[in-house]
Amino acid sequence: MREEYIRGSALSGETIRVVNPATGGLVGEVPAGGKTAVAAAVDTAEAAQAGWAKRDPRQRGKTLGEGARIIRTQTDALAALLTAEQGKPLREARNEIQGCANVLEYYHSVSGSVRGECLPLSSYGLAYVLKEPVGVCGAIIPWNMPVLIFAWKVCPALVAGNSVVVKPASSTPLTTLRIAEMMEAAGLPEGVLQVVTGSGDTAGAALAATPSLGHLSFTGDTKTGVEVSRAVGNNGVPVTLELGGSDAMIVCRDADIDAAAAGAVAGRFYNCGQTCTAVKRVIVDASVKEQFTRVLCEKTAGIVVGDGSRPGVGMGPLNNAPARDDICRMMDACLSAGEGTLLCGGGIPDGAHYEKGFFYEPTIVADVPGDSVLLKTEVFGPVLPVISADNLDDAIRIANASRYGLGASVWTRDIKTAMTASSQLDAGIVWVNQHLRLPPDVPFGGVKASGTGRENGSGAFEPYLRSKTVIVKS
Repeated sequence: MREEYIRGSALSGETIRVVNPATGGLVGEVPAGGKTAVAAAVDTAEAAQAGWAKRDPRQRGKTLGEGARIIRTQTDALAALLTAEQGKPLREARNEIQGCANVLEYYHSVSGSVRGECLPLSSYGLAYVLKEPVGVCGAIIPWNMPVLIFAWKVCPALVAGNSVVVKPASSTPLTTLRIAEMMEAAGLPEGVLQVVTGSGDTAGAALAATPSLGHLSFTGDTKTGVEVSRAVGNNGVPVTLELGGSDAMIVCRDADIDAAAAGAVAGRFYNCGQTCTAVKRVIVDASVKEQFTRVLCEKTAGIVVGDGSRPGVGMGPLNNAPARDDICRMMDACLSAGEGTLLCGGGIPDGAHYEKGFFYEPTIVADVPGDSVLLKTEVFGPVLPVISADNLDDAIRIANASRYGLGASVWTRDIKTAMTASSQLDAGIVWVNQHLRLPPDVPFGGVKASGTGRENGSGAFEPYLRSKTVIVKS
């Protein structure tokens, strides 16, 4: 699959360089595919899909289970490659590889639930509803969690009997390609899973504009998501969009302050803050704000920033230079305008070993005004604004005063407070006394500008199946 594509692209000589965000060194090169490569991949996937669809869903699920087994045997090698191209520390990379295997195993376990239904209707006879695959599906993968999100999108589509064309991010295609090869080694027929490398403007746009797709799933920023939605809408292709977020973390006056501060650090600085459902705003009750920010800064000071492949590193670099430059510009504008009080961080770390990478310090900014750029936009990096609230109602009002609605969390010892906040927060997922953790068993997606549709959980098959009703006269 990939060898044929690489040979075809090599004729043009166009490639994309994949660099290590910690060192700037070359990790590898992949073909810079465009419309022609996407069209060829879709044709190949379409030819392979019919045979794959004839297999029983449980057989398709077993292939995913075997893929998970192979992936687990190669965890260390895959994690090292993921760290090299994405930048996250090895511990986080291993967790993502294991998370990918978890998703494959989950869909293996629920593959038997893909079935139709029978309806005896006295006035009409016997009706039965068949569940059929929608055909070739497209998946556009971001660079922040490339392996996990690959599994989220590919697994339900494959178990439902579809073939899939995947477009990974141009800065993180290598681990995805390696895992796709492992899935073929696990028994996935050649052609059923196609990976096309290239930029979003070329390969991504071409995939989104393909009229023959049965479904497209996209994860990325809201602006690009709107463009993708417009492109698929022109062809009537169904779409799932998981877009940006500005997750609020509400710390109530009765919260366990140490646990909440630790949760904020883990939820914000994991993956260098480059996670859609990261903690992006902390809203803390005014009565405990001073105590909370003190503990928060103490814990943040303990984060070791550096090359993710080195022992003891707790936070790696941002994935690419534009991402780091965006954070620098945003913070410079914020501080120049007097928007809040800088408590720690706020710049590129000192030291020669940081000069070639895309590093930024873990940063805490307190007393941020409501109209600050740090609150109005999605900050995709290691910057955490802290806001005070008078009470729970005030905190919920502040949390909901955002165009985004992906995730949120509430930290409290009182179950009534937790339930009240959970019901009133505008978010697709609400955590209580934790943040960011997400098993494949539950649906995930956002509201408002954070997207449409849901991934994961028992309902994840729905976008990848269509119903056909047959009524037999008695």
